[in-house]
Amino acid sequence: MSKGRIVVAMSGGVDSSATAALLKDEGWDVVGVTMQLYDHGQAVCRANSCCAGKDIHDARRVADAIGIPHYVVDYEGSFRQEVIDPFADAYVRGETPIPCILCNQTVKFRDLLRVARDLGAEAMATGHYVRREESPEGAQMWRGVDHGRDQSYFLFATSREQLSFLRFPLGGMANKDETRAIAQRFGLSVAAKPDSQDICFVPDGDYAGLVNRLRPGASRPGEIVHVADGRVLGRHQGVLHYTVGQRRGLNIGGEAEPLYVLRLDAERAQVIVGPKSALGRAVISLRDVNWLGDGLAEAGRVVSCRVKIRSTREPAEAEVTLLEQGRALVELAQPEEGVAPGQACVFYDEERVLGGGWITREDVQ
Repeated sequence: MSKGRIVVAMSGGVDSSATAALLKDEGWDVVGVTMQLYDHGQAVCRANSCCAGKDIHDARRVADAIGIPHYVVDYEGSFRQEVIDPFADAYVRGETPIPCILCNQTVKFRDLLRVARDLGAEAMATGHYVRREESPEGAQMWRGVDHGRDQSYFLFATSREQLSFLRFPLGGMANKDETRAIAQRFGLSVAAKPDSQDICFVPDGDYAGLVNRLRPGASRPGEIVHVADGRVLGRHQGVLHYTVGQRRGLNIGGEAEPLYVLRLDAERAQVIVGPKSALGRAVISLRDVNWLGDGLAEAGRVVSCRVKIRSTREPAEAEVTLLEQGRALVELAQPEEGVAPGQACVFYDEERVLGGGWITREDVQ
């Protein structure tokens, strides 16, 4: 007896492939769907890039191997509008964007979810390492058991309605070896396929080159300025080559101590640098906050929790004050280094994801 129909978002990688095989083995009526997101002919096909033409072929081979239907949907137009263009614009503004979050928020958990419903599915599953737990108040998002692979940071913008429809079978895996073992058990050709590392639409890793192609003139030369006294220490070829916390690549010398990028002023084409002691921030402003905790996100509500300001860091103690118009103010118990506008700040109550928002510039309150 079938458990019902479920659509699996298949990228061609081992995670989504193992997800599809597991669900088919459990008795689900599985339908695989792969998104074509950009012009594959313009991308460099590399082993550690995702969503390229070879990946669509791999997804189709896996679907054939486990005996499920497979469809490819063309989202090039919406992906360009919702992910690639905002990515380029953020770099031009002197921010450090995270396109994977925008992709999950738009083409994957909005557009693809709509396709799943059109196909008569009861749910949609992905290969993300995150847990979905049921509660009397509805579905909750929890960190993956393997914190080294936990992807909840990239899913903070998931709405409650989307979360109720989504499933994450790999969230309880202790490590990636378990996932590869599943793929091997089902004889999947992608069992040993390397993890994707680069942003899918920048497979050569040249972010600045892409931004320059999309936004000619974006690499406006300017000054590298010391935060303490405004001294001009050197020149740069565009703020899009830098991010907050960066030390290497400044090409300035003669200072008594190492200097780090403290902030970027895109309007003045300035890279402001200073000592490591000036890098920490204890107060962070957020925009477009998505609340997944209990109750309403009422303005003035104060929440004691832990927050994550980079995907690779462990959550740190903080107090979050929710404000009007989807904003929030985060006060960290200890200053954090490398707080970059354009990155996400995600809230946690132990293992549970309470929501999160986008980090704004220091002058936005």
